[in-house]
Amino acid sequence: MDYQDPQLSVERRVDDLVGRMTLEEKAGLLFQTMVTMSDIMPIPSATDMIDGRLMNHFNLFGSASAREMAEWNNAVQERAKATRLGIPVTISTDPRHSFSSNPGAAMMAGVFSQWPETTGLAAIGDEALVEKFTDIARQEYLAVGIRVALHPQIDLATEPRWARANATFGEDAELTSRLVKAYIRGFQGVRLGKDSVACMTKHFPGGGPQKDGEDPHFAYGREQVYPGGNFDYHLKPFEAAFEAGTSQIMPYYGMPVGTPYEEVGFGFNKDVITGLLRERYGFDGIVCTDWGLLTDDVIMGQPVAARAWGVEHLTPLERAKKALNAGIDQFGGEACPELVIELVRSGQIAEERIDVSVRRLLREKFVLGLFEDPFADPDRAEEIVGRADFVQAGIEAQSASLTLLKNGPLPLAEGLRMYVEGVDAETAAGYGTIVATPEEADIALVRLAAPYEPRSGTFESFFHAGSLAFPEAEIARLRALQSRADTVVDVYLERPAVFPEIAEGAVAVLGDFGANDAAFLDVVFGRRSPLGRLPYELPRSMAAVEASRSDMPYDSEDPLYPFGHGLNY
Repeated sequence: MDYQDPQLSVERRVDDLVGRMTLEEKAGLLFQTMVTMSDIMPIPSATDMIDGRLMNHFNLFGSASAREMAEWNNAVQERAKATRLGIPVTISTDPRHSFSSNPGAAMMAGVFSQWPETTGLAAIGDEALVEKFTDIARQEYLAVGIRVALHPQIDLATEPRWARANATFGEDAELTSRLVKAYIRGFQGVRLGKDSVACMTKHFPGGGPQKDGEDPHFAYGREQVYPGGNFDYHLKPFEAAFEAGTSQIMPYYGMPVGTPYEEVGFGFNKDVITGLLRERYGFDGIVCTDWGLLTDDVIMGQPVAARAWGVEHLTPLERAKKALNAGIDQFGGEACPELVIELVRSGQIAEERIDVSVRRLLREKFVLGLFEDPFADPDRAEEIVGRADFVQAGIEAQSASLTLLKNGPLPLAEGLRMYVEGVDAETAAGYGTIVATPEEADIALVRLAAPYEPRSGTFESFFHAGSLAFPEAEIARLRALQSRADTVVDVYLERPAVFPEIAEGAVAVLGDFGANDAAFLDVVFGRRSPLGRLPYELPRSMAAVEASRSDMPYDSEDPLYPFGHGLNY
């Protein structure tokens, strides 16, 4: 059979395989959903999907040892190999290399090397380092069988309240454009091939300008607004991603409001997917929706409506039809191929239209070399994943990404008496003497996380949204501490926190974007230098945030620390 012959061209192999596929097999190809290696979540197993729904794209949720992940991949691939046509499985993942833990967006590093968040890479601003990181991540992904990165996320964080700012390169289009090229090169190489991990770049046409900073995973955050008329600014990073050859694109959930485009979610939006992405930019790669556009779900015990913004009134069948007509190739987070089968059988969608998407999806499997060798080597996985030099490079990047916002005494001399909060005392003891009260201390070291307003639902609680300001009681407590000891404050800037009073009372202020205590202390005590520059401004007040325009970068009045700010030793 031609499709099994690696000596033939990819196009010929695709043609041959498409000609052999039933409608059911084609429909299965158009769906990608989450699977797990264990029973952490009540979701069907990959085996159920392969055998029962003829699916062969899966988003891996959860983690295990490198060996277990490689062995799981191999078991899944063996199952797929036993199907009628033996189409191999493509495994994808959300980011796995930083500190984030949000089941809707990213996972903790676990056995993989740990690096700062994407914002931390942006704070360093070094293309060579970004490419080094993604080349390491590529090697670790490949070792366990992961072939698609559901990233980079190149939305511009122009709305400082948005819960997903920490996975971006910040608010500046030029910086993001420069770094995304290096990011994609590290994962894909100069061109996609058997040693590549394909990038699903997101969220077209830019998911940053969310109304009031609310996230469109939830109905109250469904609107994207452009009060500054700055829609095209958010396209610039995608133009860079196209230039770098990104293999896939994911549109966001949001629906544009007050633009020339139809006011429906981007995954249903023909003006955006066909008109802008396919025709204006000539993108012929895979377009996969964000997760869960068609059907309602229960996530971590919380009912979550389909993110069918602007088309809530349509049935799942009608939503699938609208998305396919818009130009979508694949439905993320869904496992209902029967909808596509019904649309074709009822004459609402031509099978030729389905074939267009099937060809794109198969083409990538062939280019990635999955038909030749979809298996991982468990021994090699153990050697590669979390390798000592990879881990060391990640820790050095954590320190480098620390951003010195205000300075007096840093770097400190080792051996001082320290009072610590938010810092592991055992780790800190390697740099000085830990004391019980601020009064006994030569210096107090306090690590804080950017504030947010907790949401009630279990799944919803992972999205840190709302006010960026610290509560009055916490400000008063910290000011009292600062009056008792010279205090160095570090704030984890998963969003651009508002903290003028805390900064005023501190002898030094650092911002971090994912750094463990040792990486932080290495900088405080001068073993390493902070190299970061703010990838987004830190507003002076919530009033300034509320008055700023969601689609405009660096738009708050008189920021406490402007975009690009950072001091050196």
